[in-house]
Amino acid sequence: MTKRIAAIVFIYLCITFAWVILGTTLSIRTSTQDSNLKGMVGQIWGKPQQQRAPSVSYSTPKEVWSEVTNDGKTTREKRTEWKTTPVSLDASNILVDLNLEHRQKGLLWYSTYKVGFDGTYRLLNDTQESKTYDFNFSLPVQDAVYDGFKIYKGDQEIKNVEITSGNAHVRVPLTPGQTEIVRVVYHSQGMDNWWYNLGGEVSQIRNFSLKMKTDFEDIDFPENSMAATSQIKTPQGRELAWKYSNLLSGVQIGMTMPKKLNPGPWASKISFAAPVSLFLFFFLLLIFSTLKEIKLHPMHYFFIGAAFFSFHLLLAYLVDHLSIHLAFLICSAVSIFLVVSYMRLVTGNRFAFLEVGVSQFVYLVLFSYTFFFEGFTGLVITVMCIITLFIVMQMTAKLDWPQVFKK
Repeated sequence: MTKRIAAIVFIYLCITFAWVILGTTLSIRTSTQDSNLKGMVGQIWGKPQQQRAPSVSYSTPKEVWSEVTNDGKTTREKRTEWKTTPVSLDASNILVDLNLEHRQKGLLWYSTYKVGFDGTYRLLNDTQESKTYDFNFSLPVQDAVYDGFKIYKGDQEIKNVEITSGNAHVRVPLTPGQTEIVRVVYHSQGMDNWWYNLGGEVSQIRNFSLKMKTDFEDIDFPENSMAATSQIKTPQGRELAWKYSNLLSGVQIGMTMPKKLNPGPWASKISFAAPVSLFLFFFLLLIFSTLKEIKLHPMHYFFIGAAFFSFHLLLAYLVDHLSIHLAFLICSAVSIFLVVSYMRLVTGNRFAFLEVGVSQFVYLVLFSYTFFFEGFTGLVITVMCIITLFIVMQMTAKLDWPQVFKK
C-alpha cells in the first residue's frame, strides 16, 4: 500500500510539473501578445483618450525699455511685449456618448469604444475694456481619427479653423460684459478608458455640467477620478451626470471601459490551479477503490492524470479560435470521455460512470468553471475541499486503517 501511494504521488508530481510548464507558457504567450498586439489595436482603433478642457486667455501690450550696447555706445530702446492672462470659462455644458465594442486579438480581448463629444462653452468679458479672447481646444490624441469635427461661434460654424499641433484656435472679440458661446463637436474612437481633464493641478471651474451616456451598465470610475453626482439606468445602459456650480479640484472625470474575460490569463489561472483539482480527485478515487476493494495500479492513475492534463492542454490552444464557453464545453467533454471510457474497461460501467464520472465532473469541470466568477474562485475551492473532507471522513470513519495498510 505504501509503495502504491508513493508511486501515485510521483505520478501526481510529474503531472503537476507539466501544468506549471503549461501555465508559464500561457503567461508568456499572453504577455508577449499583449505587448505586440496592444500597439496594433491602438493604431487601428485608437488609444486611450483624455480630452482636456479648453483654455481661454487674452493678451495685453506692455511697453518695455531696455539698454542696448553697440560699438561701445549704450542706448535705450523701447519694445512692446505681450502679456498673456488666462481666463476661466464662465460655463461648460458637455455631452459625451460612449459605445463599447470589444475586440479580440489572439488570447486577449481589448475594450475599444466609440465616443461622441459635444461641448458648449460660454466666454464672459468681465473687464471694463473690449478684448479679444483666444479659445484653444486640444484634441485628445494627435494621431486619432476625428469625424465630423466642427466648431461653432454662436450659431455660425467656423469654416476655416486654425489647427496647430492638435490644437484648434478661435479668436473671440468681446465688449465689456458681453458673453459668447463656443461649441465643439466630433466623433472619435479609443481604447480602455476615456477622461475629461479639467485642468492642470488645482483649478477653479464655474457652472460645470457633463452628461455621459453609455451602452453598458458595468460602471467603473478609474483611480484619481470623481464619481458622478447622479446616475440613472436606461434601456441601453447608464446615464451619468457631473454638475458643479463652483468647483475647486485637481481630480479629473474618467470612465474605464468594462473588460471582457481574457482567454489567455483565464486559461493560465486554471492550469496553475489544476494540481488542486487532481489532488482531490486522486484522493477520492483512492478512497473509493479502497472501500470497494478495486485494485487500481499506479499506471491507471497515470492515464487518468494524463486525461486531466489533456483538458487544459486542449483548452490552451482552442480558446484562440473558439469562444471561451464553447472551448470549455468541448474540452470538458473530451476529458470526461477519455477517463470514463478507459475506466469502463478497467472497473466496469457502474464504477466508471458513477464514482469516477461524477467525481471528474465535480473536480475538473465544476472546479474549472468557478474561474468564470472572478473573486469567488478561492471561496468555492475552499468549500469544495471542506465538503470533500466531510464526505471522506464519513465514508472511512469505521474503516480498519491498520488492516488496509497491512494489505
